[in-house]
Amino acid sequence: MPSRLRIITRRTLVVLNIITAVLYLLSCLAPYIKPANSWVIAVLGLGFPILLVLLIGFIFLWLILKLRRVWYSLVVLLAGYKSIGVSWAFNAPSAFQYQKKPNQIRIASWNVARFLEWKRNNNEKSQTRLKMLHEIQKQDPDILCLEEFFHSPDSAFYNNISEIKAMGYPYHYFSYDPDGDHQFIGAAIFSKYPMIDTGLVRYFRPSMTEALVHADIKINEDTIRVFATHLQSVQFRQRDYEAIDEIKTASDSLIDNSKTVLAKLRKAIILRASQADIVRQIMDDSPYPTIFCGDLNDTPNSYTYFTIRGDMQDAFLENGFGIGRTFSSLSPTLRIDYILTDDQFRIKQFTRIVKYLSDHFMIMADVELKKN
Repeated sequence: MPSRLRIITRRTLVVLNIITAVLYLLSCLAPYIKPANSWVIAVLGLGFPILLVLLIGFIFLWLILKLRRVWYSLVVLLAGYKSIGVSWAFNAPSAFQYQKKPNQIRIASWNVARFLEWKRNNNEKSQTRLKMLHEIQKQDPDILCLEEFFHSPDSAFYNNISEIKAMGYPYHYFSYDPDGDHQFIGAAIFSKYPMIDTGLVRYFRPSMTEALVHADIKINEDTIRVFATHLQSVQFRQRDYEAIDEIKTASDSLIDNSKTVLAKLRKAIILRASQADIVRQIMDDSPYPTIFCGDLNDTPNSYTYFTIRGDMQDAFLENGFGIGRTFSSLSPTLRIDYILTDDQFRIKQFTRIVKYLSDHFMIMADVELKKN
């Protein structure tokens, strides 16, 4: 009987290994297939880190059991080397040097989640907003890109543009759509250096109201173009987060909750892919050395990320370490905020400001423009 149980257990593990390997390989296809053509593979791409861990687990299991099946799993693992390469940064951990060197540009990107509170008061969210503004002042980047930025000229609401300009940013560009009377949300670029031109391209409906914005910034004798954007979010509400928790606990409403969550994921993934095509086309036309900052709402193993990044450098992959999570909810594997540069820059260092103020972490990098 023990021998029979051992055989059944081993066969079950082999079947589970095969299923994991197939799903892993399918998830590796996500960057190369348009979500409109196969949204299921795009959703599988979100689960790549989990599938990777499971596959590695099987490799260790077969090593312990000294079975040749380990080689099959190793081959499958290596087939996804590109997805592994964008999901994990392999640099040695190092402390961020805050003393900025000459000829380097410090750039930061942060989804500030509308600063949590719009109306002037003294509640808990307003206190968090003050901490967020203090964090921006403390980090003191030369160029600051803020997604989901809120501003209002109405005295009953917060005038966030004036407060940030007072920190030493005389130049800014804010593209917004109204979200009510005199209440504006959009992507903003603030700079200590002069802006000689600005521009925007709005995404099609029914996407979110934000646009792809850019500013041409004069730094000494050079001009660079900085892009900032926020792509379509899944727009989960509190009930959706509760549904995800119920899915995790396999409650009686598992099927209904899964349908709701998957429907929102499918819609957002398809919209982001179309927006990514627009971003890539516009950045390809840039006449200047280019830096891109943004909340893509998508992981590195995605069509969105691969399309926008193209052959650009990812500041985190160049100088970071580990997974580099930037979104504080749902999963520890969600790196969805990025700083990218073209090959006319050297990326000198990178850091994440891991503070639970917004639902995103600020990211920051020092870059240096190469001289011809």
